[in-house]
Amino acid sequence: MNKQMALEDVLGEVVSIEKLPEQGCTSEVSRVVTESGTYLLKSAFKQKYREWLKAEAAVLQNLSEKLIPVPEYHGFYEEKESSHLIMSFEQGVTLTAALRAAETQTEKISLIRSFGRLLQKLHEGELIFQCEGDWLDRQLARAQVYAESGQSDGNLELLEQLKSSRPAAVKQTMIHGDCTTDNVLVTDGEVRMFIDVAGMTVGDPRYDEALAIGRFTGNSEWMSAFYEGYTRYKITQAELEYFNDGLYEFF
Repeated sequence: MNKQMALEDVLGEVVSIEKLPEQGCTSEVSRVVTESGTYLLKSAFKQKYREWLKAEAAVLQNLSEKLIPVPEYHGFYEEKESSHLIMSFEQGVTLTAALRAAETQTEKISLIRSFGRLLQKLHEGELIFQCEGDWLDRQLARAQVYAESGQSDGNLELLEQLKSSRPAAVKQTMIHGDCTTDNVLVTDGEVRMFIDVAGMTVGDPRYDEALAIGRFTGNSEWMSAFYEGYTRYKITQAELEYFNDGLYEFF
């Protein structure tokens, strides 16, 4: 079955399919226009990324009618060499792109502050998913698989360091799981939506926080702006290094 036929089984007659100029490193992203509306098609081809895409489909499906702002799920299908997720096409740009386009420091500060506010709402919200056991235990186990199979930048030596120096446990919350400036959308000058939500689960909020500020650490004004929006906890330098410079190397 070709791509258009598979899409039409879900969405009806397809008018056009256009690959978007901004592409992620794990998937191919296209805009699909049908007689009923416009959708986003996300396709993955490597086995690791196909697993992530399937997880993202499950997250979006489970978040239907929930309060967390994410794209709307419309379908998921698998072929022999690829997997495909269909979701709503959302207006806006990533925070990365918005910061790049912002003309004033005031505008950038406002964007970053809103990023902090959105992440705080997620971390203080209802535990929508039920997950047994400790999130960090699961992540370290996944990291071991990725390292042993050569599917990560992290190596087994780094993994052993992470296992021996893990931080004290904190109360788990809803987390995004890959909360970088690439994975939130800006509309009308404010960060309003999470995208790329394959890792959204109940887990350690310090991981989100570390990834969120990872690109701000050399800029004291930007760091201050983030923490004006995100006021629940400020991670230590050791926690930042553990999660952003350590654990993230495997994902």
